[in-house]
Amino acid sequence: MTRYMRNLAVLAKPEVTYGVDSIPTGAANAMQLVNVRIEPLVGEELSRELTRPYMGHQGSIFVGDHVRLTAELEIAGSGTPGTPPAGGVLLRASGMSEVITAGVDVKYQPVSTLQESASIYFNLDGVLHKMPGVRGTLTGGLTPRQIARFAFTFTGLLGAISDTALPAVDYTDFLTPVPVNKANTTVSLFGYAGACEGLTFDLGNQIEPRMLINQERIEHVDRSMTGSAIFEAPSLATKNWFQTNQAHTTGVLAAQHGTVAGNIVKFDAPAIQIGRPAYGETQKIANNTLPLMFTPTSAGNDEFTITFQ
Repeated sequence: MTRYMRNLAVLAKPEVTYGVDSIPTGAANAMQLVNVRIEPLVGEELSRELTRPYMGHQGSIFVGDHVRLTAELEIAGSGTPGTPPAGGVLLRASGMSEVITAGVDVKYQPVSTLQESASIYFNLDGVLHKMPGVRGTLTGGLTPRQIARFAFTFTGLLGAISDTALPAVDYTDFLTPVPVNKANTTVSLFGYAGACEGLTFDLGNQIEPRMLINQERIEHVDRSMTGSAIFEAPSLATKNWFQTNQAHTTGVLAAQHGTVAGNIVKFDAPAIQIGRPAYGETQKIANNTLPLMFTPTSAGNDEFTITFQ
């Protein structure tokens, strides 16, 4: 029987207990994703190194088996302020807390302990791969004339692989995104809101498979968030990025995508440090590429906030 790559369903649901399958369903937990790819068997290969009186491959022993999945999610709200976005489970599985203020907004911030996990089902045209104990990291950005997306890399334990019919899925909670442009999007860095060619961010979670005797799990062991911003190169009198770098000061990043309540997403960082600025050009217009280091305040775990409102 021919199987088609376009016939694909991905489901994701938070786990109550780490590594215990939360049993996501197509009706309640379907994820509307882009560019989904799975590595169904990731691990190490051990050569036996046997001594024999002849040459030839001796085969391998496969150990540390786990699963890796990458996917992108369009950045959009839920349609109702204070209601989590349909893809919120993926942010939570990427080491972020979810704080809901009813009727107002939903905020996601990085955490350093008690990171959540999710169960993910990947069904490729009738073959189901189960991934319990999933944790991951994310990148994202705002690029003019594009659809804004989060890009996730998830690592999970190796679950059952079986012939299972594709589920019926419900994507009605996923809003249609708005494009990144002047009408929908704003970016301000250190109080400067000049012509911006793009903003990127990388949560920088370090995810480690721990394959031990008596226990196997996926651990989130560290985080170092970075990114970049590209602005048309201003005069020094308007904004001196070189001076900002040399002073080693920190400043605020404030970005917003969307203008209609229920489909507004904000990205805020209170203590950005600028790396060494570089010159470049697009359409023969000079620009500055600014490396970004997202540092926390003394409160900790606040270097980046994503707000849906």
